[in-house]
Amino acid sequence: MAEPSYVILTESSCDLTAELAAAADVEVVPLTFTMEGRTYPHYPDGRAMPLDEFYRKMRAGVVSTTAAANTAELTEAMERHLEAGRDVLFLCFSSGLSSTRDACALAAAELRERYPQRTVETVDTLAASAGQGLLVLLAGRKRLAGASLEEVRAFAEETKWKTAHWFTVEDLKYLKRGGRISPAVAAVGSMLQIKPVLHVDDEGHLIPVDKVRGRKASLQALVRHMEETALPDQDTVLIAQADCAEEAEALAEQIRQRFAPRETLVVPMGPVIGTHTGPGLMALFFLGTHR
Repeated sequence: MAEPSYVILTESSCDLTAELAAAADVEVVPLTFTMEGRTYPHYPDGRAMPLDEFYRKMRAGVVSTTAAANTAELTEAMERHLEAGRDVLFLCFSSGLSSTRDACALAAAELRERYPQRTVETVDTLAASAGQGLLVLLAGRKRLAGASLEEVRAFAEETKWKTAHWFTVEDLKYLKRGGRISPAVAAVGSMLQIKPVLHVDDEGHLIPVDKVRGRKASLQALVRHMEETALPDQDTVLIAQADCAEEAEALAEQIRQRFAPRETLVVPMGPVIGTHTGPGLMALFFLGTHR
């Protein structure tokens, strides 16, 4: 089979490991995070700062911040391929959570003018973390199976509405810091061991849905939501964990036994999303009848 004449790009907000990205033959553009006055790119292999170090610093009280990619960075990432004669399909981090998608669209528009013989397409995945990663992974596999750029773009546009994201967090202070919950709600919730269950809605926003008492109940709530909406015959289910690998493996085994997907993969949550949710976050991603 001839090598596809286009590439798929995405940002490191997708939380795909280097191995998964390579297997799907997708390129991951690093976004950045800043800790202790220094800015680091987040590569899928964690070469700038290992994830265990990142979460150890967070648990010790070090504050991390993130910034959206700028147009110049995204232009450079795409232009290398256009210069080499390849078209580009960029699957972007949710516009409901970051302005990176806007920068990506601006870069694509500029490059279309400079390379009129090439195709540059973007998709707002309305997804984050391994929800974005799941969509990118499935798109990459379709490309490797021989689908055209337009076929993969159409697949991504259709499938993003079925890409279900379900999260729960260990510590409410990170959601408070990001303005997701009020200080009063955070204080009461922490005192009563209330754990929110959140999802990413059809506009790509992170929205609280449930409140349950205790960590065990919050993890079971993720499974319950999958039971309610999951499509039959799941191909790939992703679980993202922020420094809680043992719990994630236990959840993965429960998913395997209950739903029998072809594969259930656990991936570490990177700093781009982990900055805003904190260590202890658990997230479950699958294809559902709706988000």
